[in-house]
Amino acid sequence: MDASIRGVGASARPREGRAEVAARVHDRGDGVAGPPLSGLRVALVHDWLTGMRGGEKCLEVLCRAFPEATLYTLIHRKGALSPAIEAMDIRTSPLQKIPGVLRHYRHLLPLMPMAARTWRPRGVDLVISLSHCVAKAIVPPDGVPHVCYCFTPMRYAWQGRDTYLEGWSNRPIRRALARTLLARLRRWDRRTSSRVTHFVAISETVRGRIARCYRRDSRVIQPPVDAAFYTPDPASAFRARDDGYLVVSALVPYKRVDQAIEACRDSGRRLTIIGEGPERPRLEALAGPNVRFLGWQPDDVIRDHYRRCRALLFPGEEDFGIVPVEALACGAPVIALGRGGAAETVDDAVGRTYPEPTAEGLREAINAWEQAGCPHDPVQARCRAEALALPIFRQRLLGFVADVMAARGVHAVPPAPHVGLS
Repeated sequence: MDASIRGVGASARPREGRAEVAARVHDRGDGVAGPPLSGLRVALVHDWLTGMRGGEKCLEVLCRAFPEATLYTLIHRKGALSPAIEAMDIRTSPLQKIPGVLRHYRHLLPLMPMAARTWRPRGVDLVISLSHCVAKAIVPPDGVPHVCYCFTPMRYAWQGRDTYLEGWSNRPIRRALARTLLARLRRWDRRTSSRVTHFVAISETVRGRIARCYRRDSRVIQPPVDAAFYTPDPASAFRARDDGYLVVSALVPYKRVDQAIEACRDSGRRLTIIGEGPERPRLEALAGPNVRFLGWQPDDVIRDHYRRCRALLFPGEEDFGIVPVEALACGAPVIALGRGGAAETVDDAVGRTYPEPTAEGLREAINAWEQAGCPHDPVQARCRAEALALPIFRQRLLGFVADVMAARGVHAVPPAPHVGLS
């Protein structure tokens, strides 16, 4: 989850060594600890390790399953990850040695493909990458399966390209150079997709992108939600909810938090915003007295707001969208843009979706939902989240890996999908 929403160290645990982590793997209860996964020599790859967000929570499952694996990454902020990840044998790229890299690594995008060339695992039976940028470009040894858990194809080169270029709209020369760079990155990204033998997508939305960008099919395994932590209030389950709405989000442009503010401001609806980011000054200037900003908050505070809010508002278009599922786990209604991953978890039974990414579209959805009596089924919302609980994710992902190893060599590279690629 985005570190700008949740307080760093909000749920810190004592540090464990590799031996302690390894000792617990056999008790994880996922039903796939035995052959063909036991004894595998595994290389794990993650774009960068700078904090515990949704992608790192997926990685943690693999680190617990394969504690003796080598973990390759571009850069590593020591101490910023969970004990299970920090206990790994972590190998960074030459980018790690650049002064100030942990603050400015996103500006090093042109260097990342070259840095990824330094990842050369040897003596392994399996490579697993978790990728939204360059991790899938690792070169596995000949004949070794490479499973890529894909959060999205390289964002800057594909669906985020136009947004990235808009940042240079008043600098035409730099904009032209950036356009050339992104075109090269797109060709490189598509070419390196051939190094993956099996793609796994985090949502049907991302599965479609993989088909369009890489001309490859993929299995969908949605990311986990901590359904054991995000629960309805045990003291008063499914109680009457407050009249205020909630946004939990990083405060950056593509999250469209301004649309939630506009939708609530003029109608006088109360809105609470949890999160931090560079957009906060602009959003505070846009907001009225009925909108309050709480900044980052620890998980237990976020859970309390999920339990009490009238509904969560989710105006952004996400690859998957873990925040709506956390809210559903607490029995909260969700009003979300009907695009991206949220459209796969939210419907009229647990809230409302709306088609156009505008403040007016969100306002109309809130009005219609309220006029209908704020219908939602908290029991169904909870069941929907439980279907994505961590043990189920672990079983699905490790089960898929076990199937890959059991069928090793049958299909080195899956055929192109029978889906539209336009």
